[in-house]
Amino acid sequence: MARLTGTRPAATRRWGSAAAFLLLLFTVQAAQKADFSGDSTAATINHSLTLLQRLQELLQNGNGSDSVLRVRSAASDEPKVFHTHQLLLSLQSEVFESLLRNQSVVTLYEPPETAALFEKFIRYLYCGGVSILLHQAIPMHQLASKYRVWGLQRGVAEYMRTHLASESSQGHVVGWYHYAVRVGDAALQESCLQFLAWNLSAVLGSAEWGSVSVELLLLLLERSDLVLHSELELYTAVEGWLSRRQPEAPVAERVLRAIRYPMIAPSQLFRLQAQSAVLARHRAAVQDLLFQAFQFHAASPLHFAKYFDVNCSMFLPRNYLAPSWGSQWVITNPARDDRSTSFQTQLGPSSHDAGKRVTWNSAVLAALAARQPAPRLLGLGGGRHPARAHRGRAPSPRHHPGHEQPRFCRCQLPEDRAGGREAAGPRAGQTRLQLPPELGRGR
Repeated sequence: MARLTGTRPAATRRWGSAAAFLLLLFTVQAAQKADFSGDSTAATINHSLTLLQRLQELLQNGNGSDSVLRVRSAASDEPKVFHTHQLLLSLQSEVFESLLRNQSVVTLYEPPETAALFEKFIRYLYCGGVSILLHQAIPMHQLASKYRVWGLQRGVAEYMRTHLASESSQGHVVGWYHYAVRVGDAALQESCLQFLAWNLSAVLGSAEWGSVSVELLLLLLERSDLVLHSELELYTAVEGWLSRRQPEAPVAERVLRAIRYPMIAPSQLFRLQAQSAVLARHRAAVQDLLFQAFQFHAASPLHFAKYFDVNCSMFLPRNYLAPSWGSQWVITNPARDDRSTSFQTQLGPSSHDAGKRVTWNSAVLAALAARQPAPRLLGLGGGRHPARAHRGRAPSPRHHPGHEQPRFCRCQLPEDRAGGREAAGPRAGQTRLQLPPELGRGR
């Protein structure tokens, strides 16, 4: 909301000065684009950086100013005052064009977060560039949206999508996801959701986990592409979330029923039944799932499939990083494409197959680019997505989902075991693992 006050003294003279200045800018730009018809003596003399410096000085010194912005905030009794130029503001923002059409002094009211960045915001309107940090992305996006500076709004949204993997002490992706939901940015929302899914093991141990909303938690729990150590790790984190948030019983029961109990070993299930206060409080809501999980581990997979639908998500493993589900492979030299490794996993997720092992022979089949990025960890056998070791307090990127263009390595069974197997490994039919796009041919 803005309050308009004041008049426009000597407006005509200042308008004419600003118009002449802008006309000079356009003339210079047109001259730079002139066609020299292939003349080898032609050259471009570019002093655009000097021009940008002059525009910054114009804002700082207020020379030739014909409008004043007074920015008030609850965090300060004194307003911030900016001596501006209507023409430059109007070129970038239709909101400022409307506010300054008949007035020269405008009072704006901003929250403390956006008021702290208003000088950066105005500088962008003059110079077309701004530098921001992770914690400044949301308030800058809010300013760009409020004043309809669409170029800045798109730029900040792109910054957020490309900086999901950046380290921060408190984490930022969960907050960005919730903000994207509020403003209706579907692209940013999906990027954040995918990043959280593919880095969930790191997120579970970070400060961000406590700020996850009920809606986001349910969206994550229904996904099969979560990358985490085990289903037990997920249950432990969910139990902590429920204990802190204390949601209503229907919500808590819906969350608990999204856990894939058949993917937890029977000994661990017994321990949860005996020690988990959350499970004891909501036992009636998940008793059928626990009983079914024990049946799954007790019977052979073929016998169990005769009586239960095993094609539902409850019996589909996620991307687990525990040793029993696969092996992590460090790629330190992407320029080579002849590497291979062998490892063993349990035949399937059922404890009935606990003594049966499958040997996997894995080789990178994609031709890899010559450049060498930071070492990567690929979860072979139990996970589809690249991983990287996590050492910081906030989620570290195992895979950035900005560009999903798979370059894969293939896990192949020995020939004497490959034929006729419906469930040859931890996840039936899973033979391909994605490599980061930057490792692929021509990327």
